[in-house]
Amino acid sequence: MKYRQLGKTGWKVSVLGLGASPLGGAFGPVDEKEALRTVATALDLGINLIDVAPFYGSTRAETILGKALKGTSREKYFLATKVGRYGSSPKDFDYSGARVVQSVDESLKRLKLSHIDLIQVHDIEFASFDLLLKETLPALERLKTTGKVRHIGLTAFPLEILKKMTSETRIDTVLSYCRYCLTDITLVRLLSHLKTRKIGVINASPFAMGLLTEKGPPVWHPAPADYRDVCARAIEHCKKRKRDLAKLALQFAVSNTDIATTLVGTSNAKKLRQDVRWIEEPIDEGLLSEVQGVLKPILNRSWLGGLENNA
Repeated sequence: MKYRQLGKTGWKVSVLGLGASPLGGAFGPVDEKEALRTVATALDLGINLIDVAPFYGSTRAETILGKALKGTSREKYFLATKVGRYGSSPKDFDYSGARVVQSVDESLKRLKLSHIDLIQVHDIEFASFDLLLKETLPALERLKTTGKVRHIGLTAFPLEILKKMTSETRIDTVLSYCRYCLTDITLVRLLSHLKTRKIGVINASPFAMGLLTEKGPPVWHPAPADYRDVCARAIEHCKKRKRDLAKLALQFAVSNTDIATTLVGTSNAKKLRQDVRWIEEPIDEGLLSEVQGVLKPILNRSWLGGLENNA
């Protein structure tokens, strides 16, 4: 496993991190024993960054992760979780200072930990800028003084809100998803800005939330039909050559050295071992060029998310 510096945190994180949303059933039914095995496998493989959130499985992912990490030395991993989003309807978003503090305590209890290495404000495009500045982030800064959290990060889908927030606040990391993968590389526009500020970059959804896998995306995926069709053609292109588009997608995602780590979401230990093998192999540049040609009609085309003024 290779490791890269995560901004100014001082951490060396594995280029592949574990995204724990599948532990909560975000992408289908999950077997708890297999989920526990997956976390143990991740640690054995040298993966040392695990990302979770109360939102994933309505706290189930955090609960399972707490069981999986019980008795494991804190020297073996960095744990990242989130505050602010707890569901999909408007009532499930709460970025108030009081709720942030309560959320951290609830996460610590579920995770059976005394501190959280990285606390992230979840999907900030659903919060007002003023609320984030006046309540959310100050509350997290106060929690840092208590030792309950060590570093503070932001997550979002729209890149402009990340640029705006990181320009005006002291943030340690950003987590961006579906913005550095075979279908969308717009995250590169933000990398220089983040590097100048020594903000660590976490890339998530290298498979575009399932679009770049043979299994396909979940029913809730926001991509329009024509977008999905182009991805399906890319999958077929690789299958005809007896190759796996998912392998190419993951190799591509981890190739940018300005991105500290790329999260792979899985609750399957065998799949995780396969992912690690994949990133240790050289990328097929010829196939990459062919696939990029197939995907060109949708490259950097995306979908909207969050409050209208934050998109």
